[in-house]
Amino acid sequence: MEISFKNAVFTDCEEIQRIQEKSFASLLEKYQDFDTNPATETLEKIQYKFNQDVTKYYFIMSENVKIGVIRLVSIDETTMRISPVMILPEYQNKGFAQKTFYEMEKKYPYIKVWQLDTIKQEEKLCYLYEKLGYTKTGKEEDIKQGMTIIYYQKVIK
Repeated sequence: MEISFKNAVFTDCEEIQRIQEKSFASLLEKYQDFDTNPATETLEKIQYKFNQDVTKYYFIMSENVKIGVIRLVSIDETTMRISPVMILPEYQNKGFAQKTFYEMEKKYPYIKVWQLDTIKQEEKLCYLYEKLGYTKTGKEEDIKQGMTIIYYQKVIK
């Protein structure tokens, strides 16, 4: 299972939105969170984020097929936030997300702190991030009844 990354350009924003909608549709259906779920993000908001100097979007590729997207947000010279990482449903649960994290760490060896957040009630996602070395920061945010955002970080020595 090899993956590679392709830099996204501004004209890819519509495709990023489509991948985002498909990747987060099941969580939207489950939690009915129309305010913060990435599946509901407008094209204009994605374009706005794309144009931020601190943002970089990559397509996650496998065998020349776009299977997902990762957005990196530079916090400072040594801190990066992943917000979000998305894998299309047909490619989920096959190790692609895990491989993406490993490859991003290799791609950015000067980053010593990686940050992300996820839904606390999604045990599989929490397990994945913890397996990859992310630890809970202690910060949590209640979005709605039965849905809490939990914050993680990974410190590389």
